Amino acid sequence: MDRHTVGTLQIIAGAVCWGSLGVLGATLNRLSFGSTEVAALRIVIAAFLLLAVLPYFLPYLKQLGLRQLPVLVGQSFIGMLGMSMLYFAAVSKVGSSLAVALLYTAPVWSLIFARILLGEGITQRQAVLTVVAAAGVGLTMTGGGAADWAGIAAGLGSGICYALYGVLGKRAMSGNPPMLVFFTSICCSALLLLFLPDTHRALHKLWFQPWFVWLSAVSLSLVGTIAASALFMRGLEKMPAAKASVFTIFEPLTAVLLAAFLLGERLGVLQYAGVALIVAVAVLNALGRKQVK
Repeated sequence: MDRHTVGTLQIIAGAVCWGSLGVLGATLNRLSFGSTEVAALRIVIAAFLLLAVLPYFLPYLKQLGLRQLPVLVGQSFIGMLGMSMLYFAAVSKVGSSLAVALLYTAPVWSLIFARILLGEGITQRQAVLTVVAAAGVGLTMTGGGAADWAGIAAGLGSGICYALYGVLGKRAMSGNPPMLVFFTSICCSALLLLFLPDTHRALHKLWFQPWFVWLSAVSLSLVGTIAASALFMRGLEKMPAAKASVFTIFEPLTAVLLAAFLLGERLGVLQYAGVALIVAVAVLNALGRKQVK
């Protein structure tokens, strides 16, 4: 099997692992864990797992300088902690299918931030894609009952954090190994979470749960966080970033399918159309990037 094919399979596997986050979070919601508690469990357990293999990360940590720390901490708090908090809040309010669709508005927010913060121009094609994504978001609000505006706002907020995660991550990886950025993004957020009462409540609650609840919580960290990121990074080493980002379409597809088959979530026809439009914009945005070898 050639290098490019292996990289493609790794990217797809990583995207599928990320796609499990919504259904695992929703499962914990149904077991009386709040959205903040779910986000805390995801990050704190992941940090413990990474610390268990600390010798692997030590060579990368030795390269860490004080000047790099503010960017790494900011990337952690916004991209990892902020996105997790808002994403699981959206999952608890509007379901994992809509939450992942709203998360995938990130490319649109990236264009807006590039315009506002960096002064980059927006092409006619990008403007059209932005309008299409906005239409997709509008369609996701056409459910049978009243729209859950708090859930929609949380989902859009997770997309904003995801977009900033990419921007800050790009700066953080300038001169830093990707594995160092990954380690700090988890551990800095976990350190902050240890000061929050919700984290201690979640860990205390988890301690007295049966094995299948533990399985969901550990899978949230091991499969949906560590394995997903590791597979994506390994795949990224073997192919251009623009090509790799196209295959992340498997994340929302996985989330929607798992939500339908495991949680019984059902969307209306127009809502599915909205999800399709948002995902299509993400793919077209990726295809529109210049291929960098």
